[in-house]
Amino acid sequence: MMEDALGRTDGNAGDAAAAAAKRIASAIELALLGQRRAIELAVCTYIAGGHLLIEDVPGVGKTTLARALARASGGEFRRIQFTSDMLPADITGVAVWNPAVGEFQFKVGPVFGNVVLADEINRAPAKTQSALLEAMSERQVSVDGVPRALPAPFMVIATENADEHYGTYPLPESQLDRFMMRISLGYPEGGVERSVVSRPTLEDPVDRVTQAASPEALLAVGAAVDRVRVDDAVLDYLMEIVARTRSSKILALGVSPRGGMALHRAARARALLDGRSYCLVDDVKALAEPALCHRVIPATGGIGREARAAASLAIREIIDTVGIPL
Repeated sequence: MMEDALGRTDGNAGDAAAAAAKRIASAIELALLGQRRAIELAVCTYIAGGHLLIEDVPGVGKTTLARALARASGGEFRRIQFTSDMLPADITGVAVWNPAVGEFQFKVGPVFGNVVLADEINRAPAKTQSALLEAMSERQVSVDGVPRALPAPFMVIATENADEHYGTYPLPESQLDRFMMRISLGYPEGGVERSVVSRPTLEDPVDRVTQAASPEALLAVGAAVDRVRVDDAVLDYLMEIVARTRSSKILALGVSPRGGMALHRAARARALLDGRSYCLVDDVKALAEPALCHRVIPATGGIGREARAAASLAIREIIDTVGIPL
């Protein structure tokens, strides 16, 4: 039974978890118009226990998505504005001397939240970016040799400026690999943008979002993701995609085992969001590009948009050539 978290007493936890995930997605859509796919990818990442990287131009709603997700899920939102002079302690926190008690006391940093927005993450140098690695992998930070657990659930939503912009530092492969998915919001369609532009100037779109779940419910939804069934044929299909990224002549670096695990869990989260207790090949196909593209390196090299376009093309070609299990 999961009545405390999901409000159900009939034992049908899967349906309750799916309903909670759908409520969160619908609540976010009130603030971020015309971005249903991006919202669903963000919710899938959150309920799957992953982290999300958003690369896009300024002003398309990246921060709004993060704030709305935190409000809809009842979590604490924290924002970190990355700059070139930021230090790791500015993220994790620091021990401060308290003369009243005669000892150092730890002051938590902004990473201690449920949904943490790492805004313009690639404007900080590698040393500062690395402060998030332990947090993203182990849900804790170590300060002065003392590990400190982060709140649960915990998710990092990082926004990234294009590499061609001034004052950016490319994210290393080891850090990119820790993001479950990378997405781009893009410009809204004309009719949707008209509605956005015509909103009252002083209105905060996130004010339209109401809490649709609690952090405790999110943990229960995450447990329900673990129970989504993946048949051997679907898993073999996923593994074949991963294997072909490693043997492809147009890729210099293929997908890591962590990448395969991320796609596997994200596909189960998508199935749950769709109200199913089993995973389909369509779940894997739909998420292969956002879950894998940032983990591969094209053989042609390059950086920025050109490299990302080549990586996306390579993943799509692999998906098109892998046979669908009968």
